[in-house]
Amino acid sequence: MSGSLHVHVVEEARLRVEVVSDQGVALSLVGEFEALEPVVEVGSVLEANPALRSNMWSYAKTWYVANTLSSADALRIQDPAAQKASLKLVDETRRLAQKRAEGYAKTAQWIADVADDVSHVEVETAWCSSCFFKTEHRKSNRPAGQLPVYVCQGCGSPTLPCVAVGCEHMAVRHRGAIRVPQFCAEHRHAISGFEKAQGTFGGLYDYEEYLRYEKPDLDKVAKITVGSAVAVGLAVPLALLAAPAIGGAIGSLGMFGGLSGAAATSHGLALLGGGSLAMGGLGMAGGTAVVTAVGAAVGGALGASVANAYLREDKSFRIELLRPGNGGVPVLVANGFLSDAAGEKWGGWKTIVNDRFPDSPVYRVFWGAKELRDFGVLGAGAIGKAGATAGAKVAAATATKAGAKVLGNIIGPAMIATDLAKNPWHVAKSRADKTGVLLGDLLARTEADSYVLIGHSLGARVMVVAAQALGSKQDGPRLQSVHLLGAAIGAKSNWDGLTAAVEDMVYCYHSTTDNVLKYVYKTAQAGETAAGLAGFTPTSTKLQNVDVTAHVQTHFDYQDNVQLL
Repeated sequence: MSGSLHVHVVEEARLRVEVVSDQGVALSLVGEFEALEPVVEVGSVLEANPALRSNMWSYAKTWYVANTLSSADALRIQDPAAQKASLKLVDETRRLAQKRAEGYAKTAQWIADVADDVSHVEVETAWCSSCFFKTEHRKSNRPAGQLPVYVCQGCGSPTLPCVAVGCEHMAVRHRGAIRVPQFCAEHRHAISGFEKAQGTFGGLYDYEEYLRYEKPDLDKVAKITVGSAVAVGLAVPLALLAAPAIGGAIGSLGMFGGLSGAAATSHGLALLGGGSLAMGGLGMAGGTAVVTAVGAAVGGALGASVANAYLREDKSFRIELLRPGNGGVPVLVANGFLSDAAGEKWGGWKTIVNDRFPDSPVYRVFWGAKELRDFGVLGAGAIGKAGATAGAKVAAATATKAGAKVLGNIIGPAMIATDLAKNPWHVAKSRADKTGVLLGDLLARTEADSYVLIGHSLGARVMVVAAQALGSKQDGPRLQSVHLLGAAIGAKSNWDGLTAAVEDMVYCYHSTTDNVLKYVYKTAQAGETAAGLAGFTPTSTKLQNVDVTAHVQTHFDYQDNVQLL
């Protein structure tokens, strides 16, 4: 008997998805499209498998998007170029959703087939490379002649022993014949170490030792092709989708919820899960939703895997101590689009930080060198003669209203019309979100009581995401304050997650004469207003907008002309 998997629309946006294993065991789930977790309608032994439920629900939601996403909003756009760009994004989103649906379907069917009958005698206790916990793995009673398969009793993923000599950990077991050696998460460098992933380290300066791998990378030659992965710059890393427990959970994050048609696709793909970005421009809450959806906050094993995957993508990431300090709360700064003074160690932060935090140790977060450079080159190439630097060209153009309009009209459509995987703006924005997740996970593992976060432009976006990540960890470090200058992030959203870990205040320094945000950002984001232009909406007792228009005329004036509160 062969298994089957089907999804149906029960009514409006209510979905039912049913899987039948190759031995006839069935499981049926129902729920509203926006629900993160469905309800079991028809149960069986399979309902106790988290990875199966997550992949089934991911399949249902991505299938629904692929079959219902409308082009109506895009067709109502009057400008022909903008309409064409929006229609292209709708088509791209449909295509990616369909590809993902197919991947989740194959994974769900595979899990159902191996999890419907497991042994209670042949049991291994070992670290799992899918959920990163030490669990029982029970052998599946498969037909004679098939390669062995175990099922993790924690996350429900198919596993098998790592082939590295002397290794006692379990690797993820992919469906079908094994064409390449299967290594555990340590031996394929998905994490730096199983036990290390669960733990903390001392000060922030110890982060490099924490990230150092304990085992050699035996998988760097034997590359695995993952059926559920979509290899685009904004998609979830292959290392995460390779684990059924993680890939399925990521897919079930309410993708595309709350938006439709061009309103959804104009914001590009989400950092994880392939969905549209939320109204606030952070998509899946800056990565924190991925971690919380699978039951582990930053600072835990899954957080380590997410952070590690992002770190491997960005070779420029590092945290450098600029000044040791004298007992003050540690301060971290991050630069953004064209605000990185060439060859200047402090990146323009020295005076503004020294004036406000004279006794604090100060760290600078270096990130996204390639992404920020590519975005800058796009702007320069669109408006100037060959030979000048990107920074000088873009700064000159955006210093005036007329120049910024021209830049916005040229760069904006180019950024939203190109393939999202190669789109400089969306890739740089995605890298900022990923850096925020990575930074939040590292901060959550330190023994410091609190930090101060300061960022400019896309660097401010990094700090917003890092703050949200820390907000998901109740026993992690607090944030004394967060200072965001010319933040390249949407103004409107639910900002409770941003302020959750903050003791004093989140300060949003904004200027109505910031032409980069007024024209370039707004064009690229299909009309969305940046927080750095108008301030956050809504505000709260811990979120304060600071209008610095009188002192800041361009996007590059903040560091020299703003006094931190």
